[in-house]
Amino acid sequence: MKSVTGDAPKSLASIGKRPFLEILLSQLRRHGFDKATLAVGYRRDLIRSHFGNQAQGLKIRYSIESKPLGTGGALRNAVDLMDSDVALILNGDSYTDADLRSFSRDYQSSNIDLSILVVPADGRTDCGLVSVDAGGKVLGFKEKQFALGKEFVNAGIYMVSKRLLSEIPADVSVSLETELFPRWLTEGKHLRAYHHRGQCVDIGTPERYRDAQIILGNAEVVASSS
Repeated sequence: MKSVTGDAPKSLASIGKRPFLEILLSQLRRHGFDKATLAVGYRRDLIRSHFGNQAQGLKIRYSIESKPLGTGGALRNAVDLMDSDVALILNGDSYTDADLRSFSRDYQSSNIDLSILVVPADGRTDCGLVSVDAGGKVLGFKEKQFALGKEFVNAGIYMVSKRLLSEIPADVSVSLETELFPRWLTEGKHLRAYHHRGQCVDIGTPERYRDAQIILGNAEVVASSS
């Protein structure tokens, strides 16, 4: 993506005239959330200077990585900034038009450890897949393989407890998707899929970034920060 974004982080890649991250913050605000914590590392100065402490009607806080911690380590690093016992987690380079408030409520009314928002695979082989049984229980994970049977795309949106995040080793680089999720399954934790019929749009490659320009051109257009 450096050919597109230069030295800027992917989350600041422009969709129309807006940085991608602004679309995610707008989505949170539209669905009833009032604050967000951004886990930032590479070129965090650019993100902080753009969004400051309030953006899109949200109070913004920053969890700063002094070294790369991976997706799991970054979440562990942010635990002390959590005000509630549960967290809604979104990847900073993908967007799904799901109702995040309903997703949150579903998790909080269920006795599960982790909820993963999934969308139909529709033949995609360029993303992480989640294997699910008929009752929605997560059975396993695959990376960038053709989907067979009840396998769905991991949309990069999760609900998880602060307790579980606190169990991640502190100050250690670890992947949420490829290390922690499979480990939690092996440990017998209850991981469940939450199905959404839409699609996951990401900007991980120049080709998908170009597609996102068309798909997300008018996504989550809301009033400016208040």
